Amino acid sequence: MSLYDYGLGTLSQYDLTADRSARTRGALLCYTSRGLLILREFHGSEKKLKKQQELLLHLQENGISTDCFLENTEGSLISRDKDELSFTLQHWYEGRECDTKSREDILRSVRTLARLHIFMKMEPMEEYREKSLKDEYVRHNQELRKIRKFIRRKGASCVFEKDFLGSVEWFLERAQLAVTLLDETEYETLREKSWQEGCVCHGEYNQHNVLMLKGEKEKTAVTNFGHWSFDIQMADLYRFMRKILEKYNWNLELGQEMLLEYHKIRPISFMEWQNLRVRFTYPEKYWKLANYYYSHKKVWISEKNVEKLANLIRQKEAWRNFGQNCFRKYSFSDSIMQ
Repeated sequence: MSLYDYGLGTLSQYDLTADRSARTRGALLCYTSRGLLILREFHGSEKKLKKQQELLLHLQENGISTDCFLENTEGSLISRDKDELSFTLQHWYEGRECDTKSREDILRSVRTLARLHIFMKMEPMEEYREKSLKDEYVRHNQELRKIRKFIRRKGASCVFEKDFLGSVEWFLERAQLAVTLLDETEYETLREKSWQEGCVCHGEYNQHNVLMLKGEKEKTAVTNFGHWSFDIQMADLYRFMRKILEKYNWNLELGQEMLLEYHKIRPISFMEWQNLRVRFTYPEKYWKLANYYYSHKKVWISEKNVEKLANLIRQKEAWRNFGQNCFRKYSFSDSIMQ
């Protein structure tokens, strides 16, 4: 019997049975008398889960469909099976994930994010505050230099290492520029303002976590809030845009359209605009690949990661030009992108 078959037994703790069930990514969909639900094994903090539920219910009350948790008959959000494995049960939706090939889906997801951010606010809690972006960038830059030194010492013996050494200076220059821009802009002021206002980020807002629901044209559901934290909300917009724009070779027109759609619903301030510029200057994905290489076995490097690095290098000029052109000036005074 599989892990998820065992988990199915926890439904009795909710006075529920499933008419049928189906596997989905890392979970089990359950068709019940209370509608479509999703059962997942749980590994996180119960305290943070309770705060997450508070956030989800608040969003739900304000017309945003989310994957709220169900309480079991004991009033708990977590149920344990006979092997003491922990599970959660959440409301789920009939729909499909945002299609990254569809401009309409992309812009609909951006509008959903803007509406989400308006209501994503809670009483600040220091333990769930995101670390300083400057500290993160400075640390990542040190790691890139360390990896460069490591490969130079041992000698580049594979395509990944050779490509890394051939490109690292260019990317490090961009990385250092991002740190300089953080000092030159009002990052600390914006960070403090976001904290005081209790602004919350989804933390993993991407195409997999936005469901396009059947029926109403604009109806969406947002799921998987497990990585939420108190942070500048532009972090969510940046992550979503970066994932999409990588697939579109950093198309300037699409990027501007996404920003404008968001701004129409939740205005982007000048300080937030500056913050987006900084985030699009930092070579985050390049650092991630290098860090993955360094922290895993270096004997064998997957073809997938070799291709990812080659693709980043191929796109580097398009990426840099996007950041420079898109954020050349703050152009929302009349809500028209120049």
